[in-house]
Amino acid sequence: MIAVRVAGLWGEIAVVAHVAGACAAAGGAGWLFARRGHVGAAHHAVATALACMALWCLAVAIEGSPGTGAALALALALRNLALLFALHRLFASDGRAVSVAPVRPVLLALALVALLLPAAQIVETPALANANTLRLPIASMLAMLFAVGALVLVHNLYAGAVPQLRGVLHRPALALALVWGYDLNLYTAAALGRDWPVELDALRGFVVVAFAGLLAFGAGRGREELRFQPSRTVAFQSVSLLLIGAYLLAMVGVAQWLSFAGGGFARWLQVGFLIVACTAALLTLPSRRARGWLRVTLAKHFFQHRYDYRAEWLRFTRTIGQGRGEDGVAPGENSAAPLHQRVIQALADITASPAGLLLTLDDYGDLAFCARWHWATAQVPSPALPRVVAGHLEQHSFIVDLDAMRAGKPESCPTMPEWLLAEADAWAVVPLLHFDRLIGVVVLARPPEPRGLDWEDFDLLRIAGQQTASYLAEHQGQQALIEAARFDDFHRRIAFVMHDIKNLASQFTLLARNAERHADNPAFRGDMLLTLRNSAEKLNTLMARLSRHRAGTGDAAGPVALGPVIRDIAAQFAARHPVTAIERQECEVCGHRDAIEQMLLHLVQNAVDASGPQSPVLITLTTDGLSCLVEVADAGSGMSAEFLRHRLFRPFDSSKNGGFGIGAYEARELARAMGGRIDVESREGLGSRFTVRLPLAGATRVRHSLDAGKRVA
Repeated sequence: MIAVRVAGLWGEIAVVAHVAGACAAAGGAGWLFARRGHVGAAHHAVATALACMALWCLAVAIEGSPGTGAALALALALRNLALLFALHRLFASDGRAVSVAPVRPVLLALALVALLLPAAQIVETPALANANTLRLPIASMLAMLFAVGALVLVHNLYAGAVPQLRGVLHRPALALALVWGYDLNLYTAAALGRDWPVELDALRGFVVVAFAGLLAFGAGRGREELRFQPSRTVAFQSVSLLLIGAYLLAMVGVAQWLSFAGGGFARWLQVGFLIVACTAALLTLPSRRARGWLRVTLAKHFFQHRYDYRAEWLRFTRTIGQGRGEDGVAPGENSAAPLHQRVIQALADITASPAGLLLTLDDYGDLAFCARWHWATAQVPSPALPRVVAGHLEQHSFIVDLDAMRAGKPESCPTMPEWLLAEADAWAVVPLLHFDRLIGVVVLARPPEPRGLDWEDFDLLRIAGQQTASYLAEHQGQQALIEAARFDDFHRRIAFVMHDIKNLASQFTLLARNAERHADNPAFRGDMLLTLRNSAEKLNTLMARLSRHRAGTGDAAGPVALGPVIRDIAAQFAARHPVTAIERQECEVCGHRDAIEQMLLHLVQNAVDASGPQSPVLITLTTDGLSCLVEVADAGSGMSAEFLRHRLFRPFDSSKNGGFGIGAYEARELARAMGGRIDVESREGLGSRFTVRLPLAGATRVRHSLDAGKRVA
């Protein structure tokens, strides 16, 4: 090697390149040391070779290339010896220590040449002190001899490896061949040109970067195939950065060329070119078409499959489940897009389609318009797709390529309607099948970057369509359950009303029977008018309750004093049965007076029915802590323990002849609605006691305040 320091631009490039090579080699060495034992006996040898390569690159960056210092010469010798040792250990790591014995003399000879090469720099004699023309051919010949011998050794040892190990060894062998092959060309150019090729020497650091990557990753994988598989996002961003860098370099190059070739108009040409280039960049970079073209190109040339299935499935699930907004962020609960629009968006995102339509089955088996996503211009007739097309899609479950149908290519699907083929943006029809039953179809718009549908599109869209159909079927089932629950609530109200009407009918029957006997009695006529007025009010109340089909309708709950309520109930039964109201403590609860009165009327009526003609019924009002207690006690026939456990609060189950079994059930439901409960004690032949426990109005207000505070927090 010659003792001339390279200066100027190529000198700066040489420093940068060798610093990069030192970093890459040091990183590869550290990575291999961290994966201790992964390559067996060659592990330490490969890591040491990388470390010595990093040391040599650092010496070149500091001393300059080719350099004359002793440090650089020793680093060069150390590098070559470490590479030879790594080569030997790699090809002997499979147990071929005996078979590589014949080539050990060649290794020793190459090691001697590796030591002679820096010796020509370190040892200086007066005859060679200034004879660069003589020094360069000697150094070049020694370096060429070493490179040729090393390359032949790499080839022979790799060719003699067992076939099972060639897949493991070919990358380390390629890395060694790359370094020594570049050295061979470098020193050949120096010997033929009689001058040191500073350009080739400056780029040698970049060769070290490639060498470190091949040797570290190739040796670090052991006996398994290592594949570098970047995500599509990383690939897209990396290629975008490379294109931006190439764009900037092109701008600088053209601007410099214009400064030399433009003459007196150079400044005007430079400014005009920069304006045109910046305008083109601003128009191209934000374009969805340009981004789509780049994604399609990357998927076609850099990846085995078009789609990143993991990322696509995560995005599909997130869109369906969270109602992602336009900006990709899940909006609030109140701003979430409807399910039908999210279904279209989830499928459209897979193919980068900008819009879509959802068609669902109507009552006649045709496909009718249901929802649209970003496709306001589409004019969809009714029905959108006839029954024969829907039946064919359900039977064959394939994706319809509308562009292929427009081009006249044979399709097994019946002819699509004219409005769909006339819609220029319509691109594909995806059937949504749930257990081989067609739920609907999604019509996708053409992506910004035009392309044809292939087998990968068909497979992914078919599976995504089936998953989407399950969401829609579940949504339909939930809507049916909600509707059934509304009917069930209405039927329950009808049952309650029928029970109350039965009680009113019993009162009217008793009133008519007594009127035949006591019609001339003025006191009886007064009681009869009072009973008729109360019955009319009850009928009006029943009609109002029946009209409340939805929960939450009606008047808001308010404070209700229970003393007047039990007294009014006792007065209603005064003409028919001895019912006594006992108010031991004043008590006020939060609720509806009509509901409370209805609840207690059921319990008193059951007590009257279970008692003898003159057996008293007591209504007692008292408090217990934060609760109000209303006890309804009788001395009637009582109930068995089995009836209390299994039959008392079951609707349509009654111990009375002709009874509906609704009274006790409705009373319990009304108590629960007010946050209370009903306890029962009964003995056969002794009577029963129903205890209604309701929270006091003050306790209810405190509880509501605490609940509101928790919701705010």
